[in-house]
Amino acid sequence: MRLVTDLFDPEPVRWGLRGDPWVWRAMCEQLTGLALPPSVGEVERLLKATFDRVVSCNLATETAPWVYREEFAHGGMSSGSVHLEMWRAELLPTLVDRARGKLDG
Repeated sequence: MRLVTDLFDPEPVRWGLRGDPWVWRAMCEQLTGLALPPSVGEVERLLKATFDRVVSCNLATETAPWVYREEFAHGGMSSGSVHLEMWRAELLPTLVDRARGKLDG
């Protein structure tokens, strides 16, 4: 059985801000044990909903380029900051592309 958490490994080498890896890991944890949905569209909806829940922010409607979340603050200059533009442009698309590869393959 393919799991949604399979999409999260390996982690990206590039992040937007210091909170991003913590969001990545929190999303993976939230999705533990969940089977990969049968379509890319369903995977994308699930990932966006999980992001929105984990970050307490609607990625589709939030206009700020980044948000601060105390729970993702673990030290460093941009600690706790989640780069929404990076999630829209690279991180979520990476997960969706990985799902596409697993569903098509």
